[in-house]
Amino acid sequence: MKTSATAKFIGTSARKTGLVAALIRGRRAIDAQTILRNTDKRATIPVGKALASAIANAENNNNSRLADLVIESILIGPGPSLKRSRPRAKGSSSAILKRSSHITVVVSDGKPEVSAKAVTAPVASTEAAPAIETKTADAKVKAPRKTAAKKEAK
Repeated sequence: MKTSATAKFIGTSARKTGLVAALIRGRRAIDAQTILRNTDKRATIPVGKALASAIANAENNNNSRLADLVIESILIGPGPSLKRSRPRAKGSSSAILKRSSHITVVVSDGKPEVSAKAVTAPVASTEAAPAIETKTADAKVKAPRKTAAKKEAK
């Protein structure tokens, strides 16, 4: 069963946070927490909090065990930027962008999800349904363009 947690408006750029996320993507949740504790980057704190929240959501909402949880995906997206200016020479100014990011962590326990449609939908038998013929006639296939050959010929 998939469970997610989102941390928004984190005061670190998405590029720097993405480096930390790449360290733990696809790993077991216990191993990922150990990696985050031992990594010396500023972005490990908010990523660790989002991971801890996703783990707590899985344990409380889906009765999952911590030992079974695997990080299925971790998405880092850019958030809004604070726009500031810095004085420069001759009365001009330059822009300063203080970037932020959004973090989404999805953990899974490896068990398949059961949707409501799958439970309530009747199973159709193959004998009752009429056979539908599919056309496998010769389909027109376009030849690949020869742009490189034309350029060489000229």
